[in-house]
Amino acid sequence: MTQHFSTRQLRFFLTAPSPCPYLPDRDERKVFAHLPLSDGAQVNDTLTQVGFRRSQNIAYRPACEACDACVSARIPVGLYAFSRSERRVLDRNAGLTRHLVEAEATMEQFDLLRRYLMARHAEGGMSDMTWPDYVAMVEDTAVRTHLIEYRGPSQDGGPGDLIACALVDLLSDGLSLVYSFYDPEQSKASLGSFVILDHIVQADIANLPYVYLGYWVQGSEKMDYKAKFRPLEVLRPSGWAPLQDDAAGALKR
Repeated sequence: MTQHFSTRQLRFFLTAPSPCPYLPDRDERKVFAHLPLSDGAQVNDTLTQVGFRRSQNIAYRPACEACDACVSARIPVGLYAFSRSERRVLDRNAGLTRHLVEAEATMEQFDLLRRYLMARHAEGGMSDMTWPDYVAMVEDTAVRTHLIEYRGPSQDGGPGDLIACALVDLLSDGLSLVYSFYDPEQSKASLGSFVILDHIVQADIANLPYVYLGYWVQGSEKMDYKAKFRPLEVLRPSGWAPLQDDAAGALKR
């Protein structure tokens, strides 16, 4: 049973306007609150279910005055049926091994993240991330969180090369993908999609009903890919509802 935490115990703040990282010629604002150390996991559960995202010990959501393009998205695991192309992605990466590790940063992870950011998001806000920044992103939290490392075949009896990595929160009703990154040189492996598909598999095994993907932003090249995972639920003012094809620009899996 999902437990709810009264948000009246939190203090919410509003950021000043800043350039939107997803849509051109728009400004963004966020409302945010600091997650308490004592009940951080429970508060994170409640806020995620109403459209917030976590970054370290802060929960935030968009609060833009003239735009509502950012919409929380989650995959209903029990209704999901893998398409043929998605099964090919899973098969293509069947040689990778999955390792659940504590939320402790390693230099190996950071090196992979730097290569990913330089190849895929060189102009993004995270491109200047330092080692202390990464340590804080992974370790500065009081919620139920962990890392999933995906490794290639073992070499000489040791661990295989780190191919992909995901920072994941364990919620009462699902898995929340906080951030994932992967080897940018293996573009044919569709590693970004694979990480999401594998977490659908893992949520199903754990009897968790949802995989939370963060925000879907229609019209943003960075975020539009999330609409390809169907069925997909999005958070509307009236509550969570299936994303319709006309709302997603008729994207096909």
